[in-house]
Amino acid sequence: MTDPESSPEKIHYICQTYVETTAGRNGQIGLKIAKQFEYSSASEAQNRAEREALSKDCAGADAYMVTEDPTSGEVGDPSFLVRLGNVPEIDGY
Repeated sequence: MTDPESSPEKIHYICQTYVETTAGRNGQIGLKIAKQFEYSSASEAQNRAEREALSKDCAGADAYMVTEDPTSGEVGDPSFLVRLGNVPEIDGY
């Protein structure tokens, strides 16, 4: 039997990109998630975000980390490593 108190949190390093969208009749511009990539280190996620942000199709990119409790599956709030270009407000998370 395993002790749930000894289960370490799992850290996920994510690169997430955004594209601009036009919504409604008034043509208001918004953002939607285009791609998500998971990496084994913070530097890999940040490097990918920097490369993706240079793409002409990419409005912006985030690299962030989240911790997951493997016993409950709960995921904490993101801790941003880098935010590049046009990205959503932080309170949108």
